[in-house]
Amino acid sequence: MKQVYIYKKFERFWHWSQAALILFLALSGFEIHGSFTLLGFEKAVSFHRVASYMLLGLIAFSIFWHFTTGEWKQYIPTISKLKDQIQYYTVGMFKNAPHPTIKSARKKLNPLQAITYLGFKLLMAPVMILSGLLYLYYKTFDVNDIIVVSDIPLAWIAWAHTLGAWLLIAFVIVHVYMTTTGHTVTTNIKAMLTGWEPLEDEESSAEENKHEELKNDKA
Repeated sequence: MKQVYIYKKFERFWHWSQAALILFLALSGFEIHGSFTLLGFEKAVSFHRVASYMLLGLIAFSIFWHFTTGEWKQYIPTISKLKDQIQYYTVGMFKNAPHPTIKSARKKLNPLQAITYLGFKLLMAPVMILSGLLYLYYKTFDVNDIIVVSDIPLAWIAWAHTLGAWLLIAFVIVHVYMTTTGHTVTTNIKAMLTGWEPLEDEESSAEENKHEELKNDKA
């Protein structure tokens, strides 16, 4: 094991700021929906709007950062070892099996993570943003003839936004659970706080995997 600097300062800032904003948007959003009362309807609407603008700004900066640093390449999907990764998460890790992929600063995400996060960025996030903007500016769009959305019932937009919220909550729950699957329960969380993570040496890990494959072939 050796300590490797995996997560840069902006990456950690972006991660935790996004998490806080998503949590606050979920709480204020469900209060607007009438699920409970905490801030009061008017304050919940006002704060929800401000938080949504902050999240949009954060997303814009993160997109700029990903493309200028080349970090967008982390999300390029691949099917190489995808089956092995799924098998590891469903069975292998409960039997202390070796991890099928080697994590490094250049390759932070395993195949399953890359596909999941890419889906989040290209599908789930756009649905939430688009439905949220249509919901927020529904009347403004029609009055100024910017976009005519009167043919789309507001209830449908609200339904899509609420569905996206539930899917987002499910994603967060799974994401939090997966953070506990590191070398220890808190390893991944500490890494996202400090930037440093204990990782296996690539050469020794490759030898261990090769040795394991030879054992399986002989068996």
